[in-house]
Amino acid sequence: MSDTADTQRDPMLGRRSLLRGAALGAAVPLLPAATATATATATASTSISASTSASASASLRWLGTSGWRIDVDGRTVLFDPYLTRFKTGLFDGAFRADTELSTDPEVVREHVGAPELVLVSHSHWDHLADVPYIAKSTGARVVGTETTYHLLVAFGVDPGQISVVKGGEVLDFDGIIVEVAAGLHSRNKKYAYFAPGTLDTPPAAPPRTIAELPEGDTLAFQVTAGSGGPSAFLMGASDFSERAVQGLRPDLAMVAVPSSTATHHYVPRLLRALGNPGVVVPVHWDNFEEPLSEPPRRDPSMDLDGFLAQVHRESPASRIVVPDYRTVYGADMRPRLQTS
Repeated sequence: MSDTADTQRDPMLGRRSLLRGAALGAAVPLLPAATATATATATASTSISASTSASASASLRWLGTSGWRIDVDGRTVLFDPYLTRFKTGLFDGAFRADTELSTDPEVVREHVGAPELVLVSHSHWDHLADVPYIAKSTGARVVGTETTYHLLVAFGVDPGQISVVKGGEVLDFDGIIVEVAAGLHSRNKKYAYFAPGTLDTPPAAPPRTIAELPEGDTLAFQVTAGSGGPSAFLMGASDFSERAVQGLRPDLAMVAVPSSTATHHYVPRLLRALGNPGVVVPVHWDNFEEPLSEPPRRDPSMDLDGFLAQVHRESPASRIVVPDYRTVYGADMRPRLQTS
């Protein structure tokens, strides 16, 4: 979740060729590659074009926060699908850790399609809250941590639908390859985060409030659509294990924007470890309590412009796409279809 909550939480609680996205509500600069790096950029673009030619039907939709819907050949994968986006006071200066969990089935159904897989980075509410309903209503397999497993079981999800992973796994779901990397949760200015902790058994009753969903360790995933790609690196929080992601070399990197400088050299270390991806897409910079029917609004604690400048400086051959909720992107992150 956003580290903003840490400055407003209850004191008793411990908390990735790149093309233009659709316009945001406020102007956001898209930084082009420098002329001196044109050869490198062309190489990256050629690589992406080659990898995507075998997956021309692939599409991606940003679901806000760190969430994504990836469709390839009629098959759907979701990552961190938080769609109901209920109010907690987080962006209004009156955060309530005792906010009750809720799911709006109509809103969820509008966005998720018929997923086969749901990948969950960690168990905070802005990543997990809608997953129990999605799992129970679609029968999708959920891949996540042991804590995610125990929480979903408490919510009534069939344990047989849930695959527990730790990091290091390379799973083949009938041609959709999911590589799991052990990750880390982002830290606020006090080097802390909301609701730490893990579970080794289901809670006695289904969690009722957001405070009852602990982080429970954090994962990153690289999803490769078919034998030809593309590959997308997906993060749910703005920290990472450098050794765990070293050598993944995704085509697209969906990178969480940090709210503090607590993680040393976050952007340069991450981009270097990932091999300077051809496409970088910032995520988890939006106000995730506003509906997806509206243009994205920035989380005021996130320096999105500073993040974009860092990416451009550290990996000038990478192109940057700032995503929009209502745009369907192709496998190379070109806008494919404007939806209403």
